Amino acid sequence: MTDPETPSAETPDISPVAPTKPPRKKRGCLRWLLLIGLISISGTVFYVNYWLYHPVGEGPAGPTVSSAAFEETWTERPVVLLGFGDSIISGYGASSGKSVFQRLVKNPEDEFPEMLGISLSAVLPNLSENNVALSGSTSLEHLDILIPKVPEYSEDVFGIVIATIGGNDVIHMYGRTPPREGAMYGATVEQARPWFKNFEVRLNTILDEIASRFPGGHQVFLADIYDPTDGIGDTTNAGLPAWSEGIKVLDAYNEIIRRTCEQRDDTTLITMHAEFMGHGIHSRQFWRSFYHEDDPGYWYWDNLEDPNDRGYDALRRLFLNAMSEVLPKRLKTTPAEKN
Repeated sequence: MTDPETPSAETPDISPVAPTKPPRKKRGCLRWLLLIGLISISGTVFYVNYWLYHPVGEGPAGPTVSSAAFEETWTERPVVLLGFGDSIISGYGASSGKSVFQRLVKNPEDEFPEMLGISLSAVLPNLSENNVALSGSTSLEHLDILIPKVPEYSEDVFGIVIATIGGNDVIHMYGRTPPREGAMYGATVEQARPWFKNFEVRLNTILDEIASRFPGGHQVFLADIYDPTDGIGDTTNAGLPAWSEGIKVLDAYNEIIRRTCEQRDDTTLITMHAEFMGHGIHSRQFWRSFYHEDDPGYWYWDNLEDPNDRGYDALRRLFLNAMSEVLPKRLKTTPAEKN
């Protein structure tokens, strides 16, 4: 018989075993995996936040407009506000009553307090309006389609014309078709040179035709073309095909617009390109020179081509500031006012 107090040779050893550490190499791999994961997550959050997220912001947008210039009547003459050009002037994407044309005529019902009473209706008691602008139209169509829609006004009428011309020449057809005149997207500067020359001639012809409709005097306020890429030209980040010379083509068109305004007494430049810089797809990138710390809001509508309500607010302020500087003097030097 076996002695019960004598341990059996088959009894398992239940004494505690010291824990073993994972191999040092495996621990190093885990740390690297965690670090790479953290960097990837941080990079994704950074990219989404500063490249894909475009908060519009709220409140007033654009430059301050002094109320002093709108406290007295500019003229008792009949005056017509003529809208001419593409979708920016037609008001595509704007909320009711908040397009640039509508805001110039009168204040919207929910106007910002500092802008109350600052509109053309406040200083032009005999103001009428006519907006012939056509969404999606190019400068070729402005000459062929829109000019015939502008009536000839009587000599007692003064014309105030707001216009955006040429933007669709540049962006159409978004890379879907080979570049051509009036739809230059994807073109090289060398390819587009003849089209630049034609645009300059066409732009002056359009302005001459408008002038002929206002024997009693007029003034055109012509905006240059903004850049939703904020001067960077990375069209792929805007959902469009790459265009290596896109900025150069845009600059060439803007140079023509600016030169034309300098050469004509009846045409005033509206610096839309400069005002919208830093409010495009890179508006939140605080390290950029164009960053607006006071208002990094995105001023473009969903289609990227047209302003949103805040963009239209900024644009009408640009127009109003230019008009308040030019028109009171201009209205006093036209024949009907002298009489």
